[in-house]
Amino acid sequence: MQARLAHIWRHPIKGIGAEPLERVSLSPGRPLPLDRAWAVLEDGGESGPGWRSCRNFLRGAKGPSLMAITARVEGETIHLSHPDRPDLSIAPPHDADALFGWLRPIYPADRRPPAALVQSPPEGMSDAPFASVAILNLSSLRALSQKVGQVLDPRRFRGNLWLDGLAPWEEFDLVGKTLAIGDARLEIVEPIGRCRATEANPDTGRRDAPTLQALQDGWGHTEFGVYVTVQTGGDIALGDEATLA
Repeated sequence: MQARLAHIWRHPIKGIGAEPLERVSLSPGRPLPLDRAWAVLEDGGESGPGWRSCRNFLRGAKGPSLMAITARVEGETIHLSHPDRPDLSIAPPHDADALFGWLRPIYPADRRPPAALVQSPPEGMSDAPFASVAILNLSSLRALSQKVGQVLDPRRFRGNLWLDGLAPWEEFDLVGKTLAIGDARLEIVEPIGRCRATEANPDTGRRDAPTLQALQDGWGHTEFGVYVTVQTGGDIALGDEATLA
């Protein structure tokens, strides 16, 4: 197996904003730095400490327009952009009210409103209850695009690391194995189950592709990508080779 690292993405606020990176330093037992570092708790959501299920937060499956938000981190400030909203800059944990007001016009009125901007625990706040990094396969994306009948943007799947050079769905065969990318070593843990957030176009925030139905019809499941854990930390960068360790 030989592939290369084609994309690096992080999402500073869970479900709200994607940011491309050229390089990053990974730490053992931690998510990608500043990925899902914050999350917007919905009214009535579980407010205890530690990791909590995605059902407690605002996310693209509930409000597809959130999928069109882009992010850029600059020091302590997160800059957010959306095609239907003016740009916004916030410095968590401050500015929560400004963020909630900015989100209100693009989040469904029949959904529970935002209640608090919460900081994630050290293991992060991905949809997995452990410190995970999401690895996805561009060949699988091309296969799914062909099944759907349109080119699918990688941002639909909110992954962290995209590999190019694998066969379609080869990532599922690597569960239990260890990948070497740059200086880091990553253990592949399990496939990622998907939700309706992937149906939304990240340019418009509107649902326009039956991704879940296409996965089910074509391959008998609704999984896409794999969760990995960082076993050995180190620097990784676009273009790095990904090989079995």
